[in-house]
Amino acid sequence: MPNISPRPSLADLRIDGDTTLHAGTTRRRFLTWAGVAAGIATVPALFTTDAASAPPPRRGSDLFTLGVASGDPLPDGVVLWTRLAADPLARGGAMGLLPVPVEWEIATDHGMRHVVARGVEVATPENGHSVHADVRGLRPAADYFYRFRAGGSLSAIGRTRTAPSHGSRLSALTFAFASCQSWADGHYPAYADMAAHAPDVVFHLGDYIYEKPIPVDGGRRKTAATPVSAHRECATLDDYRDRYALYKLDPHLQAAHRASPFITIFDDHEVDNNWAAEVPEDNQPIPEFLARRAQAMRAWWENTPVRVAQRPRPTPTADLYDLRAYRRFSYGDLVEFSVLDTRTFRSDQANGDNDTAHNAATADPRRTITGAAQEKWLLDGLAASRARWNVLAHQTTIADLARRKNGERAVSMDGWSGYEASRARILDGARERGVHNLVSIVGDIHRNVVSELRSTYSRPSPTVGVELAGTSIASGADGEDSDASDKQLKAASPHIRFGNAQRGYVLNRLSADRWEADYRVSDSIAAPDVSLHRRAQITIPSGRPDIDVL
Repeated sequence: MPNISPRPSLADLRIDGDTTLHAGTTRRRFLTWAGVAAGIATVPALFTTDAASAPPPRRGSDLFTLGVASGDPLPDGVVLWTRLAADPLARGGAMGLLPVPVEWEIATDHGMRHVVARGVEVATPENGHSVHADVRGLRPAADYFYRFRAGGSLSAIGRTRTAPSHGSRLSALTFAFASCQSWADGHYPAYADMAAHAPDVVFHLGDYIYEKPIPVDGGRRKTAATPVSAHRECATLDDYRDRYALYKLDPHLQAAHRASPFITIFDDHEVDNNWAAEVPEDNQPIPEFLARRAQAMRAWWENTPVRVAQRPRPTPTADLYDLRAYRRFSYGDLVEFSVLDTRTFRSDQANGDNDTAHNAATADPRRTITGAAQEKWLLDGLAASRARWNVLAHQTTIADLARRKNGERAVSMDGWSGYEASRARILDGARERGVHNLVSIVGDIHRNVVSELRSTYSRPSPTVGVELAGTSIASGADGEDSDASDKQLKAASPHIRFGNAQRGYVLNRLSADRWEADYRVSDSIAAPDVSLHRRAQITIPSGRPDIDVL
């Protein structure tokens, strides 16, 4: 049993302090870091906010309108998250400038009668009135239930689950992965389905929010109930906080967070479409983009159930923030997940970020999608792993998803196909280290695609694993079973074994001898209450990278 902590006094309150910033490399413009450093001095204070004028909430207001969540499970602990918002569509959630003590408690039963740990965090305006309680002393591979109290409000009860002990025998694991939930493109019935299945853990692989403007009528949601900043592209800390608040009001998303712990990583739209290190999508001056990126990453941390260790930290250099988001999670002897950050350290996309054929730019060994430090961390981790399955959980596809364009085989420059040498170093490195049962799980592309995983697709090469790309929760609206792009991909990419272009997520059942992936999709997301069905079940046998599609 975990240690039972006494209820702390106000003198014991732990206040999460303020922090900031992060790093990068170069791209579509030529600007020395001396120029960047000088330019930063002209950017307004990074984390100033215009929410300060909001009066504090009245006592008795519901402060838990954005729900509760848990995440980053370990064998002895988990992060409990909430963010206070008396009026979630108002700036700063109408919380004002006062810090608010937030009590949390965790129990072994849903009725919260058998409380095994409790504590108090202080939600501060500097951290968007978010709470990240890192609870330790829990039992491994166990279900727990948790809730919060603050200002006379009591939150909903969430369920979470710890990981098994390191190296312990684990017979089975259920987990889901999802990505890309553009709020204006439709509702989130996939999350209702996910909550009903209550997997042991959920991986969110990026594009939790979209920074682009939302139509005045709410898009397919047909509601004008949006923050004042919703109809312009996010640019400031307040804008990004507003956008997270809007998304987190979705009842199905809240239900999924209450049902399972999440392991979360960002992709591009948490900041700016297809950003690469310090390079923005458009022609925003680099100092301004670095300030924007720092604020976006701050908002990501505030709204994500990750540890304080993942909070952006200030650096003494011109780099605007230091954030190590890549991390590793083990589930007994069954599986090890390496969660990657393929945005922060990547080289700029080649060939103007247009789908093109492979060429000297894509083959350049100096270019990287992970950065050297993360690449070494990944390969060292794969070499040391004793798990039966080894999983790369990340953003964009490793496999070439080729189409014929002007008589040539064109591939994405934003995925790993635009970073051929980087891909080869990691996949060949995994094979040389004797890594078996290698699986890549990704999102980003708004479609379901199952592919053979190889270090190159331009010449014969061994299949070293399997890639499971999951479709979007909502981005791209309804989709269809097989659209024009699906047909083009299958025609030009013989290593693709399954494709589909509807909305949904992937539910996985993992055992020592096989991996079963259910591709669950809906025919429409025009309404919140539509049902999902299994479009395909993919089976991967342990010991060989074969793909069986049912």
